Amino acid sequence: MHTGEPAPNTAPPAAGALILIAEDAPEIAEILAAYLARNGMRSVHAADGARALELHLALKPDLVLLDIQMPQVNGWQVLSQIRQRDNTPVILLTALDQDVDKLTGLRIGADDYVVKPFNPAEVVARVEAVLRRSLPREERDDRQVLRVPPFVIDFEQHEVVAEIEGASHTLVLTLTEFKLLAQLARAPRRVFSRAELLASCLPEGDTLERTVDSHVSKLRKKLEDLGIAGIPVSIRGVGYRFQQGS
Repeated sequence: MHTGEPAPNTAPPAAGALILIAEDAPEIAEILAAYLARNGMRSVHAADGARALELHLALKPDLVLLDIQMPQVNGWQVLSQIRQRDNTPVILLTALDQDVDKLTGLRIGADDYVVKPFNPAEVVARVEAVLRRSLPREERDDRQVLRVPPFVIDFEQHEVVAEIEGASHTLVLTLTEFKLLAQLARAPRRVFSRAELLASCLPEGDTLERTVDSHVSKLRKKLEDLGIAGIPVSIRGVGYRFQQGS
């Protein structure tokens, strides 16, 4: 597929993953969220330990970035309770740099440990590495290609093929259109807000949520030209979903 914008050769290994950022410093959380979005990941923020546990239970994120020194419930307690529930990967973020603290975190069940101040790009790299290790081998391979009828989305080749009445059609999409279609197709039953799509698909572009409408309109027109109607679906006052009734 030829795109109207430059595209990387491969998709991030953690494309589409939902990351829970449990961090009481809003400026740090915002920076991490922006860097995760640039690498194709979604995020949700909890400013205290109690809220982190609530979001972990409700959303079942793919990984947790967990600050140790948080109000209400500290990071050690959050990690311990998460480990009682399941094996969600957890990377600790903390200003505590003593070996005993690192060993405590690993003993409780942390998957990695990053000391503040840190380079957010390094944190993203560690997130990708932990997610890569935590996935079964077959799932790691499958994540490169997403099949959601009528589309086959190849993240490594950055290509979308629509299979219509036994014929295959390669779509000519811009990078932003590719990201929008892929993001919606990853969770076809979910309604994504404009803000979420803006953060995950246009992190370095316009900051106006209505910009998403313009890109969705162009994407929809290209799909309609192939005879694919009703994708994406507009949910009035909320955002977009992949397909009606999916």
